[in-house]
Amino acid sequence: MTSILAALIHPHDRTGLFIDGANLYSAAKALGFDMDYKKLLQEFRRHGQFVRAKYYTALLDDQDFSPIRPLVDWLDYNGYSVVTKAAREFTDATGRRRIKGDMDVEITVDLMEAAVHLTHVFLFSGDGDFVAVVEALQRKGVRVTVVSTMRSQPPMAADDLRRQADAFLDLTEIASLVGRPPRERSPSRYDEEEAEDL
Repeated sequence: MTSILAALIHPHDRTGLFIDGANLYSAAKALGFDMDYKKLLQEFRRHGQFVRAKYYTALLDDQDFSPIRPLVDWLDYNGYSVVTKAAREFTDATGRRRIKGDMDVEITVDLMEAAVHLTHVFLFSGDGDFVAVVEALQRKGVRVTVVSTMRSQPPMAADDLRRQADAFLDLTEIASLVGRPPRERSPSRYDEEEAEDL
């Protein structure tokens, strides 16, 4: 059976993955599975000419231990370029602990810089703020596939982002390739529980 990625990625595509960590975590959680980042990288390396995978997340600097730190460290040693910045912790009006650390600017800058090296970008985010950068990449001749989900309640992918992308890949279509049941833990399988509200 032909993988959906084989249908999306042309043999001569120079591909890159740009992963909005908190956004992808929330989408996978809404669908009831966890990402297996080792399998994700292996699957994309099988198609086209894979160039790089970048993972973006905010970290709380003032904590002795962050639940995200083992994932970030594992990714950094296992084929991903990890981009982090300091997050800010606060308590909202309902008394719930929240973390603020938007990575949109970092992702946008890296996408634009990568446009000279890549022909096909996979953006793992459903954030509508990325519409303008997707359009700019397309003007430079880069195909953009947005990876998120419309099958959660509420849907995690902004409609205008889906419309702008060259292709939309719902996470449910690759869950069997790159996912695993939730709550399983190992150094390569920590999630972004602390960052789901970024």
